Amino acid sequence: MTPPPDSGAPAQTVPPAELRRLFFRVFPAVGLAMFGAALDQTLVAAALPAIARGLGDVERLSWIIVLYLVANTVAAPVYGRLGDAFGRQRMLLVALAVYATGATLCAFAGSLGTLAAARVVQGIGGGGLISLSVALIAEVVPARERGRFQAYIAAVFTTASALGPVLGGLLAEHFGWRSIFALQLPLSCLAAWLAVTRLGDASRGQSKGFSFDWWGLVLFAVFVAPALMALDQARRLTPGPLLVALGLAAVAGTALWLLLRQEKRAPDPLLPLDVLGHPTIWRANLMSSCVAGAFVGSIAFLPIYFAAVRGLSPAQLGLALLPLSACAGFGAMTSGALLARTGHVMRWPGIGLSLSSSLLLVLTIGLPALSLPVMAGLLGLISVGFGMSFPMVQVSVQVAAGPKRLGSATASVQFTRSLGAATGTALLGAVLFGSLTVMGEDATRLFVALVNQGPAALAGLDAAAEAVFRAQMTTAFRASFGTATLLVAFAAWMSTRVPLRRV
Repeated sequence: MTPPPDSGAPAQTVPPAELRRLFFRVFPAVGLAMFGAALDQTLVAAALPAIARGLGDVERLSWIIVLYLVANTVAAPVYGRLGDAFGRQRMLLVALAVYATGATLCAFAGSLGTLAAARVVQGIGGGGLISLSVALIAEVVPARERGRFQAYIAAVFTTASALGPVLGGLLAEHFGWRSIFALQLPLSCLAAWLAVTRLGDASRGQSKGFSFDWWGLVLFAVFVAPALMALDQARRLTPGPLLVALGLAAVAGTALWLLLRQEKRAPDPLLPLDVLGHPTIWRANLMSSCVAGAFVGSIAFLPIYFAAVRGLSPAQLGLALLPLSACAGFGAMTSGALLARTGHVMRWPGIGLSLSSSLLLVLTIGLPALSLPVMAGLLGLISVGFGMSFPMVQVSVQVAAGPKRLGSATASVQFTRSLGAATGTALLGAVLFGSLTVMGEDATRLFVALVNQGPAALAGLDAAAEAVFRAQMTTAFRASFGTATLLVAFAAWMSTRVPLRRV
């Protein structure tokens, strides 16, 4: 299937001029699709406090991100299989249409429940944007040479991630949070136009004899959704919700068992187990899911920390988030360049994630005493380490899968990353609110009121009570960030267990 680990197999030789021509024919169309998908997470995260004030129910606010990721996770393998069968250009247009529809519904949502449902629609569209885009690029650029073009790919994510917090904060403060979703509609339309004009008949696929695995899709959805809902219930640490969490976990476990049986006998499985079971693929994907959980979970809850504990405005917290969201692209560019020069794949994530986990530990321990500039610097360095793993996972999985399963393999990175991001966000939220619950119902009630109402929620407290409450909030956030530290430390160790070391 692939060159053996450390084989040092020579990369495919392509004339540089032809390689550049192929890349720049495809890149404008897929780059904008990737840009919109990458922009979404940080754009919405920066506006979460404004959404909380507008719609309330702050305890379930993280599900605006989590439900998007659940839908994204379920949809990613669907687009991967359909892209292999019917062509990735066609499926990219379908994904853009669904994504734009979901964003429009979000802009008109009148309640948190309606917004959450609209985010599910948007996530179903978003599930194909990145995986299809990356697969389209992989069709024209050999594995080792992708490092030479990583600067362009990383620039998309860097620009989107850098713009997201700042733009999200500014739009939420001056035009209202609904404007962040309205922005996605023209971006999606432009990306669709470029896909039609630049991709042409690219990747028609091979649909002869293909039968879609509908039972696999149903069972996969039944596994993902209850598993994440169980985390939401478990965070309350009271008997009733804990029983509900156990029931949901049992449903998820049963669905997973049935899913594995279904995928073994399906002629065209949604999740090709022979691909996903490859040691390089499952280990690289597990590493990626842990990084995504820490990264997206931190982006989801840092705005609430900056607003509730540090008292920043939406525009200010957007700037405070900028290093975390922007510097990952620099890490991706660095590891991409090192890949092209040396052929080493997993060496660079090992170094970067070790750095990130160490600095996350420093952040967790020193959170009460760190100034905002120091905290921003630490977040930037942590993000660089995260970014060093992103392109290496894609390259490793694509090489291990081979060209016939390119779409499914690329989608596996997307759906495991989305699943990890959703699980990590729910887990960090469970630790945060669970810690507050342990400290007393008053702490949870005051925290919810503070996020919803701003500093006015603390008006009735004397100085001593306010100091105690802020110490409780800091302790809860330290527990949440400590959980992120453990996720990244495990990912750093897992990077040493991936068999494919060179391409």
